[in-house]
Amino acid sequence: MSKNSVFVGLFGSGKTEIAINFALKLKSAGRCVAIADIDIVSPYFRTRDARSLLEKRGLTVITPPRQLMKADLPIITASVAGYLSNASHDVVLDVGGEESGIVVLGYLEEHLKDADFYFVVNTRRPFTTDVEGIVSSIDRLRKHARIEIDFLVNNANTGDETTPKIVREGEEILEEVSNLMKIPVAFSVVKKDLKVSDTAFPIFRIERFMTLDKEVER
Repeated sequence: MSKNSVFVGLFGSGKTEIAINFALKLKSAGRCVAIADIDIVSPYFRTRDARSLLEKRGLTVITPPRQLMKADLPIITASVAGYLSNASHDVVLDVGGEESGIVVLGYLEEHLKDADFYFVVNTRRPFTTDVEGIVSSIDRLRKHARIEIDFLVNNANTGDETTPKIVREGEEILEEVSNLMKIPVAFSVVKKDLKVSDTAFPIFRIERFMTLDKEVER
């Protein structure tokens, strides 16, 4: 596993929740972990909106300056590059997957040589419901960000109405994509209280942090 982990996904893929939970898992293993919010696409569900809680949980949270917190601009602070190059910290990046969002990776290209790129897919969202749509999304990402995806992540879900059947259907679609593009599937994401078995890929259980509230406090 590389020192840095980059989670990319289209709007509604759930990549922010996964990035947060992935960072917390690294932290629980005794690592020093920073999570950087460089998603300039989505005005909702951003890592920065759970900053206080995540800092209480021991993560270093890197966000734009407070006065620019809600700006949809390609704002990359120098500290992001600093942590990416700092051997003492693992870094998790939360990045928007649309063309306008992944452009920020260009600013960090030289600092991402030791990084794994995860493409998060929710097969219940538009544009990633089938193999063709997912392949097209990855190809666009390659073209605009000049990166290669190292792992796929199955996050097939419909919120609280998610069933084991939905998770497995997502796996079937991603397995086809994986075979076609030669990109392995890292894991299937499952909410911590959902009982599921017989999955094709390892299970990664998550807790929810993102809400429509201005900021999550616990």
